[in-house]
Amino acid sequence: MTEKTATIIRVNGPIVTATGMRDAEMYELVEVGPLRLIGEIIRLAGDRAVIQVYENTSGLKPGEPVFRTEHPLSLLLGPGLVGNIYDGIQRPLRVISERKGTYIERGEKVPPLDLERRWHFRPAVAEGSNVAPGTVFGAVRETQLIEHRLLVPPSVEGVVQGLVAEGDYTLKDVLLRVTGPKGEHPLTMVQSWPARRARPVLSRGVPTVPLVTGQRVIDTFFPLARGGTAGVPGGFGTGKTIIQHSLAKWCDADIIVYIGCGERGNEMTDVLTSFPELVDPRSGRPLMERTVLIANTSNMPVAAREVSIYTGITIAEYFRDMGYDVAVMADSTSRWAEALRELAARLEEMPAEEGFPANLPSKLAEFYERAGFVTTLGGKEASVTVIGSVSPPGGDFSEPVTQHTRRFIRAYWALDTLLASSRHYPAIHWLVSYSEYVPDVRAWWSKVDPKWSEHRQSALEILQREDKLQQIVKLVGPDVLPEQERLVLFVAELLKNAFLQQSAFDPVDMYCSPKKQMALLKVILTVHERGRAAIARGAPLVTLRGMPVIEEIMRAKSTIPNDDPAAFDQLAQRLDDQFGLIERGLAQ
Repeated sequence: MTEKTATIIRVNGPIVTATGMRDAEMYELVEVGPLRLIGEIIRLAGDRAVIQVYENTSGLKPGEPVFRTEHPLSLLLGPGLVGNIYDGIQRPLRVISERKGTYIERGEKVPPLDLERRWHFRPAVAEGSNVAPGTVFGAVRETQLIEHRLLVPPSVEGVVQGLVAEGDYTLKDVLLRVTGPKGEHPLTMVQSWPARRARPVLSRGVPTVPLVTGQRVIDTFFPLARGGTAGVPGGFGTGKTIIQHSLAKWCDADIIVYIGCGERGNEMTDVLTSFPELVDPRSGRPLMERTVLIANTSNMPVAAREVSIYTGITIAEYFRDMGYDVAVMADSTSRWAEALRELAARLEEMPAEEGFPANLPSKLAEFYERAGFVTTLGGKEASVTVIGSVSPPGGDFSEPVTQHTRRFIRAYWALDTLLASSRHYPAIHWLVSYSEYVPDVRAWWSKVDPKWSEHRQSALEILQREDKLQQIVKLVGPDVLPEQERLVLFVAELLKNAFLQQSAFDPVDMYCSPKKQMALLKVILTVHERGRAAIARGAPLVTLRGMPVIEEIMRAKSTIPNDDPAAFDQLAQRLDDQFGLIERGLAQ
C-alpha cells in the first residue's frame, strides 16, 4: 500500500473532511485515523476530500492522519464466498466472531476469504492456448452444490503459460500466466473488483423463463422472470421478511445472495440462525451451500449500510459470470434509502421529497439495472434477479422510495395490512399488484398448461368482480344479489382460501409446483363454469356450496402433494360426478 497521508480537519458523524488530497480520486478507498478506519472518498474540492467512513468514528479528531490506498473500494472474489456471512464491506463476521468474540473492533481487518486454505484445482485450458476475458481456466469444488469456475478477468487476454498441474493450491498461488498485448498477467483463484462498478457482459437479452418460486400468487398471477426485478412493498408486520425467506429457500435460482440492509437485529439474527439449518429442497443439502449472506443491521454504521447493496450485487454478478442464475434478496431498500438521507444531511445537500436526496431515483436505478438476463463474456447465458423489499412508513405506498422503486421494476407485489391482519399469507394484494413479465413468460407457461393465460385472466376477473360486488354487499347485504352474482362471491372465496392463501409452515403447502398450481386453479374455475350453468337451469347456490367435494377442494393444497397429479384428476372427476347429480335432479 502506498503510504500517502492527509490530515483530518473536520468530523461530522460518519462524514470526515481531510486536506492534502489534491491528487486523490472519487470513490478511492482510504484509511482514517490511528485505527485506520475504512472509508471512501465521496466528494473532492481542491485539495480537500469528503470521506464517508464505514465504521464508528467516535474519538476521531482534527489533525489525525488519513492514509490513501490509491484504489477504489473493491471486493475479493474467489472460492470461499458461498456459505459465508459478511458485513456491508465484506468483513467475514463468522471468522471475526471466532477470533474476537461478539463485537467487531474498530479498524478490524480480516481477509474476506481464507488465503491459507487449499482447494483442489482442475485446469480447464491447456498450455499455449489462447484465452479471452471470461474464459473458464479451471474449477474448484466450493460446496457439494456449487462448482466454482475460475474466470480470466475482463481486462486480460493472451496465451497461457506456466500452467500448473491439477492439485491442491491456496488462493495466493499463481496457477498460470497469460501473456498478451497488455503484458504478462499472473492469475490466481481470486480477483478483485470495484463494488460500485457493474461487471461487463457480452450482451443483454429479454428474460423469458420464469423464476419459479413455488408461491401460487406469484408464479401464476404475478410471475417474475429470471433476470428480472421485483419490489415487495409493505407496512410493518405484513410479511416482507417471510416472503424473502420463502423465495430464498424455494426459488429455482442456482445461487442466493441475501442482503440484510438496515433491518432490526432480531430479524437478521433469525436469518443468520435459521439459514444454516435450512435444507435445500432440491438437493437435500444445507441451503447455505448455495447462499451468501450480507448482514448489516440498523445498529451498524450507517455508511456501511449504503455500500452493502453494492457488495451483494457485485458478488451476484461474479457468480452470474460463471454461468449461474443468481437471485438477490435485498431487505430492505427503504433502510438503504434512509442511510442515503442521513449521509446527504451530513453533507448539507439540498433535500428533496421527505428529506431524501435528489439523486435517490438515480441511485435506485443504478442498483436495479444491474439485474438482467445476459450472455456473459465467456458466452454462457445467465442471470441476476433482484427482489427488493420496501418498508414505507405507516404502509404509505405514496412515499418516495416506493414510488421511485416502481419506476425501475417490472413486478410489483404489494403487501396488504388488512390481509396480514386476517392471517392471509402471503399478504400480496391481487388487485394492487402487477407483473409486466406475463407476455415474456407466456410461452414457458404454455408448456405447463396451454390455457395458462386464459385461466389466469379468468381468475383475476372473478376477483375484480368480487371486489365490486363487496361494495354493494356492505351497503345492502348479500341476500339482494342474484344467484349468479353470489356465485362469484363464493368462487372468489374459494380462490382466496384454497389457492392464494399458502402456509410457509405446512410441509405440503409451503411449495407448490407449476403443474399443481394449474391443476388446482382449473378445479376452482370448473366450479365457476359448471355452477353458472347449473344456476341458469334453476339450481340454488346453497346446493352447490353443500357439495362434499367443495371441502376437498379447500383442503387440496395441503392434502395433495406436488408429485401426485392423478389425485387432481380424481378430484376433478368427483366434482364432475356431483355436478352431474345436481343436473340430473334438475332435469327430473
